Amino acid sequence: MMDFSSLTPVLWLGLIGTPLMIAMGQVLFKMTSQTAGSFSVNGLLSLALNPILITALVLYGLGTIIWIYVLKSVPLTIAYSFMGLTFCFVPVLAQIFFGEPLSLRYAVGALLIIAGLLTINV
Repeated sequence: MMDFSSLTPVLWLGLIGTPLMIAMGQVLFKMTSQTAGSFSVNGLLSLALNPILITALVLYGLGTIIWIYVLKSVPLTIAYSFMGLTFCFVPVLAQIFFGEPLSLRYAVGALLIIAGLLTINV
């Protein structure tokens, strides 16, 4: 079992920050989808040059690089459980940016995810 007291603040930032960056990327993908044209050469070219999509891809890439460095110090079985946080972060960000509703079912589900994360790692 991993001793969490040995994790540095930087590792904690990576364990929590990477799922947050992935969640933010999903919000940016949704924003991109609202301006996406048809599935044609012109539409794909326009999509490829979309600054929101480029930002999302950079965010995903940065998150991936940070994740690689987290995995140098944290076992994959421990680290990957933190990716469940994306299921908590995405709906909150969707509510903030798109006004999508949050329900009691979401809150219960998010609490279960966090409880599962704690069960796996504590």
